[in-house]
Amino acid sequence: MRNIKLTLAYDGSKFHGWQTQPGVATIQGTLTDVVRKITQEPVSIHGASRTDAGVHALGQVASFKTRSGLTTEELRRALNALLPAAIRVVEAEEMGQDFHARWQAMEKTYQYRIFRGAVMSPFEYQRVLHYPFPLDEEAMMAAARCFEGEHDFSSFAATSGSEETDRDKSPVRVISRSEVERHAEREEIVYVVTGKSFLRYMVRKIVGTLLDVGRGKLQPEDIAGVFEARDRSRSGPTAPPEGLYLVSLKYPEPWKI
Repeated sequence: MRNIKLTLAYDGSKFHGWQTQPGVATIQGTLTDVVRKITQEPVSIHGASRTDAGVHALGQVASFKTRSGLTTEELRRALNALLPAAIRVVEAEEMGQDFHARWQAMEKTYQYRIFRGAVMSPFEYQRVLHYPFPLDEEAMMAAARCFEGEHDFSSFAATSGSEETDRDKSPVRVISRSEVERHAEREEIVYVVTGKSFLRYMVRKIVGTLLDVGRGKLQPEDIAGVFEARDRSRSGPTAPPEGLYLVSLKYPEPWKI
């Protein structure tokens, strides 16, 4: 049995998120159908991150086991020939038997794009958040740094819909990088965040809070108090999904053959 790692890019606006759901198109469901057609096996696809509806990926990682004799390059070509154009397999690699796309991920990096120009290109529709109104970008940059380190992110996560699940899941997360970058040539600011794991809607809630800082509703020094409150109503709104991208994942090298 071979263990295959896929690196994927996709336009999330075409799908109802990563996770397979009955009756709707999802990334995992679409990918599973195509892999099963190619391998003629009842394979299961494991994804590193369960991106939400409308969220995009530049470097999502998935893995599956197969007895297929196709080379990784043949698999990549076959997958891209059968997958819809909104999903591309960037790379296929054979890994050691213990590799698992989700459980071995050490870090995930996301970015959130905010277009600041007066008129957004139609080719960026559903790929960026358009916000042409005044923002204190320097304050947003200062506030972003406040999210680095280990914190209780209760104020920056959406409920799962289950009190029991919310009670049992620790809201403590460690963020190694959190910064707002200005890309003047593209008339954009981009929020970049890296951590081992994230709570539901956590990145989008952080972005909504940073936008409140930019609007002057909050100050960078207020972020500590929002953490301490452990109250979702104290943070900013959940930013729309279209600006969010899963950029890359980091794995320990020994898992690779």
